[in-house]
Amino acid sequence: MTKCVRRVRAAGVGHDGNVIPTEPIGSIPRPPELIAAVARNGGKSDDPSLEPLYIDAIRDTIVRFEATGSPVISDGEQRKYHNFWDYCVHGLENMAPDGFKIPFAAGHTRRMPRLTHAPFRYKEHADHYLDVAQRFAKRPLKQAVISPSALSLLYPPGGIPGYSREQFIEDLLTEHVGEVRRCIEKGAHAVQVDFTEGRLAVKLDPTGALLASFIDLNNLALARFTSEERKKIGVHTCPGGDRDSTHSADADYTELLPSLLQLNLTNYYVSLAGEPDRRRVLKVIRDHLKPGQRIFAGVVAPIDPRVETAEEVRDRILEAAEYIPVDQLGTTDDCGFSPFSDDDSTTREKTFAKITARVRGTALASAILGI
Repeated sequence: MTKCVRRVRAAGVGHDGNVIPTEPIGSIPRPPELIAAVARNGGKSDDPSLEPLYIDAIRDTIVRFEATGSPVISDGEQRKYHNFWDYCVHGLENMAPDGFKIPFAAGHTRRMPRLTHAPFRYKEHADHYLDVAQRFAKRPLKQAVISPSALSLLYPPGGIPGYSREQFIEDLLTEHVGEVRRCIEKGAHAVQVDFTEGRLAVKLDPTGALLASFIDLNNLALARFTSEERKKIGVHTCPGGDRDSTHSADADYTELLPSLLQLNLTNYYVSLAGEPDRRRVLKVIRDHLKPGQRIFAGVVAPIDPRVETAEEVRDRILEAAEYIPVDQLGTTDDCGFSPFSDDDSTTREKTFAKITARVRGTALASAILGI
């Protein structure tokens, strides 16, 4: 550690009077009782009889989250059944189950729905989750939403008669922008746009055309916000996480990051702890980082079964500070701990232990860096 601290200080890291900010990504494993109840109900997650279990899960998640000391928390996405990707359209009658397929390294797949006919509308909006969480939370809440680029994959390649892709995109942007703006208006500390498909795009299309189209679409959405609103908006990227596996960790991260930093927003939540060569990633971030952008570097890895120590987290932050100015640095988790609601590969206890390590390690690093 001493050698690392010496290099950071030699780089001229200054004092800005603040602790390094730290935030979660969002999802927390659901209580086993809730998972079992939904399974017994044939997967019908919107049955009114499940409401007491959802409320208990949200309340318990917030209590445990606040006990970690995390200055910013989430509701753990307890109501996002059945996943973070299609929570807003799940259960609509114009969605078929045979949409875009996502293969994971462990051998299993997840599948998006497919839009069958117009119009495209959300069934659920994330600001409704915020409404409920605010009843229990004493600390600032962030709210995660899915990106327009992910939802663009709902539109079938062959098109829909009488419903052009252009009209679909306009309807999609209207829904997304309204959802994000209401979260901000209702007092969300930050709104995080989940962009896990960014790295997947690098894997699926090495030419970069798919990634470029995703960046352009998300920037179209961001252009509809004011500069003040964009200060509250961030984007999260990771190689996907499900059942201790990923969908795109084998894709070259450095092919994504320069494009990611072209998104017109303030906060970037970047998975890093699970990378085999963190310094290579940090160098690319350093070379493309712009003034006013903040990198929340991942310092704990949800799919690693071992709980990191606060000292390990501290050292990862000091490493990141060699490349990222401290006034542009934050910390986070690499990914959500359970983006898909039936994933019980990580326990709630282990999840909150990892979050506690992030919080304590961030405090240790802040003290060493003199901020």
